[in-house]
Amino acid sequence: MNDNNFEEFKQRKLSEGFDEVLIRTWEPLFANEPHSHPFDTEALVSQGEYWLTVGKTVTHYRTGDTFRVARGVEHSERYGAQGAVFWAARKN
Repeated sequence: MNDNNFEEFKQRKLSEGFDEVLIRTWEPLFANEPHSHPFDTEALVSQGEYWLTVGKTVTHYRTGDTFRVARGVEHSERYGAQGAVFWAARKN
């Protein structure tokens, strides 16, 4: 996914009412503890892969996949051997 696509994604999400749109880069094999956020997130994986755990459900995302995590939902993440980059739109 190239930077022009990010700009299109960003403008679309801002027009949908999201407050900010970020590029998030994650190191290879990084994993975090369960946590939650005070905002809703809609994101697109632009590079790499990762596993999102919500409750007992683990979902594997790859380049081109999209996902959502609602504010206050406890979740954890684990990234692949190449790490990952995703474009995250946040709504407070």
